[in-house]
Amino acid sequence: MRNYLIWIGLALGLWACDDAVPPPAADDRPTIVATTGMLADMLTQIVGDDAEVVALMGPGVDPHLYKATHGDLQRLQTADLICYNGLHLEGKMGEIFKKLSRTRPVLAVAEGIPTNRLLANSDFADSYDPHIWFDVSLWMQAVDVATGALAAQFPQHAEAFGSRAEAYKKELSTLHDWVAAQVDSIPANQRVLITAHDAFHYFGRAYGIEVQGLQGISTLSEFGLKDRVDLVNFIAGRGVKAVFVETSVSEKNIASIVEACQQKGHPLRIGGHLYSDAMGAPGTPEGTYVGMIRANVQTIVAALNP
Repeated sequence: MRNYLIWIGLALGLWACDDAVPPPAADDRPTIVATTGMLADMLTQIVGDDAEVVALMGPGVDPHLYKATHGDLQRLQTADLICYNGLHLEGKMGEIFKKLSRTRPVLAVAEGIPTNRLLANSDFADSYDPHIWFDVSLWMQAVDVATGALAAQFPQHAEAFGSRAEAYKKELSTLHDWVAAQVDSIPANQRVLITAHDAFHYFGRAYGIEVQGLQGISTLSEFGLKDRVDLVNFIAGRGVKAVFVETSVSEKNIASIVEACQQKGHPLRIGGHLYSDAMGAPGTPEGTYVGMIRANVQTIVAALNP
């Protein structure tokens, strides 16, 4: 940890004398830097054309393992507002944000959610599961947290931010109801969602589906032979017919579970790819938060229904 903090100090020191720092934007709009695509999409919905939103992490990127590049550090140093998820989602980048908060406006969006709405984090004592976006109603609360911070930081746009946020929350409310209805179409005994790591517990709580992951909440967590055997026995015992691969996590471990179940005489298949810690490619429906959630639900329903 000491070496890591020293590296942060050196990196921050280099910013002041680095000729490669990007020049100011051609317009006078403020720049907001977000870590994940989900956050960047939310912020874009709120700010419209009144600010530029930049995402550090693209499609298929695992935020638990992400390491800031030199270009990221430059963007963070010149940002008018930095937004990250928090609750340990971004791993060691949390130390960078803590350092930056001394000189830059920094917002940990998920940490603005009331703790009575958060789930415990099995990987970190006295902390919470960071994957709040899988409960759409909770993501609506995150919109309120972000909107409040944006209005405080850029008061000249507060009214416009508030108007856009309300319109976006109406869209999210419709999405929340749609997800609940879709999951309800799955037979009760087949409402079991199994993925590579525990990213979907908020989804399970919100929409009434049991969730199991091979790894813990963070992809940094390790699993052993017992975890693998226990999951195989659970799948066979419950008659689960499909498991899911995540687009930001290697499918190797889930593929090994499928193979072990088949060797045990239980037919199991991969039901499809789910977007967990990252959205789809820009310009595609899955490249937006709403499109990502819809794609996931359609994949889950198709795989688990008869």
